[in-house]
Amino acid sequence: MQSAMNDSGDETVPVHVAIIMDGNGRWAKSRGLPRAMGHKRGAEAVRRTVEAAGTLGVSYLTLFGFSSENWNRPKQEIGDLMGLLRLYLRSEMAELHRKNVRLRMIGDRSRFEPDIISLFEEAERMTVNNSGLTLILALSYGGRQEIAAAMRSIAQEVLEGKLTPDDIDVGCVHKHLLTVGIPDPDLLIRTSGEQRISNFLLWQLAYTEFVFLDTLWPDFSTDDFRHAISEYNSRERRYGAAVGPI
Repeated sequence: MQSAMNDSGDETVPVHVAIIMDGNGRWAKSRGLPRAMGHKRGAEAVRRTVEAAGTLGVSYLTLFGFSSENWNRPKQEIGDLMGLLRLYLRSEMAELHRKNVRLRMIGDRSRFEPDIISLFEEAERMTVNNSGLTLILALSYGGRQEIAAAMRSIAQEVLEGKLTPDDIDVGCVHKHLLTVGIPDPDLLIRTSGEQRISNFLLWQLAYTEFVFLDTLWPDFSTDDFRHAISEYNSRERRYGAAVGPI
């Protein structure tokens, strides 16, 4: 995947940036506030980050907002998160469309309430022909679950005679993933100081550059985004090719 130059021409902008938005709870706890307030401020950071991605020239932005495992959190917290998700989709849909943003959602939709599923579908229909930033929301998402689902789909096609075992290669697997048609991330950012990927895009991150920031997600700023891109630019991407004797 080729990266683009920014407007000033002095730095390469990654085509696809993925972000693990971490630290809402710690942000709230450090201020003596309820976790719900941390999630609310985190939603404001989403708005800032989407705007910054468009300004910086990023083509694809994937935000990991709610994992498959997060359904095990306390019911009150899940309820607060679902309320914020409804509010975000209802309040931001028209603005995203106006800014030519295309919205996609990846994850297990079946676990959401019907009205939220309808909001996902409406947002995707409304923005499907937009040609600006593609915003991918990873919600109720797990990388292992995605790969297992892809394997089930491939196995079913083999049973039906649509594929043979020899047809199963990297390209075949890619076509059965939730991210089909989306280039793999060039850069992964994780906030809050944690240095793990937490079951996120396990297949797609094979050659991605990782940048871990101490900033808690509600405080994530355009400057933090620029810092991560500068760090990305300091790396030499080799895609697994050997350099020199092994």
